[in-house]
Amino acid sequence: MDRQTILDDASRSFWFLMTEQAVRWRRARAETMAAQCAHMAEVNGKPNVEIGIIPEATQVPGTPMNIFVVYDDRLVTVELFSGEVVLRDPREIIQHLNLFDLFWSHALTGGDASAYLEEAATKFMRQRD
Repeated sequence: MDRQTILDDASRSFWFLMTEQAVRWRRARAETMAAQCAHMAEVNGKPNVEIGIIPEATQVPGTPMNIFVVYDDRLVTVELFSGEVVLRDPREIIQHLNLFDLFWSHALTGGDASAYLEEAATKFMRQRD
């Protein structure tokens, strides 16, 4: 939670994009998952934070092959099971920015993303152990 205080820095902006599977894959107890979804919906209300969720039923003309983080126009990191790759070549950064834009254009955002997360939290609460 300490790491999340950076989200309160209004001089920065954050865009988080995930698939429906990332939200619904039960990696912890139902109560924990519900709290996580509710927290993400709350964070999505911050003026400098945008959360996008790509629904499973959405046809997307591409497949995310791995997790990547775009820090700015100079740095992208790609997460692999065996480690992390750091990209600094402008062509690779542009490629990842374009990939992000492609996936983002198919995502639920704003109030729709928050409503989706709140609905997921409710469903997890119904599954409590």
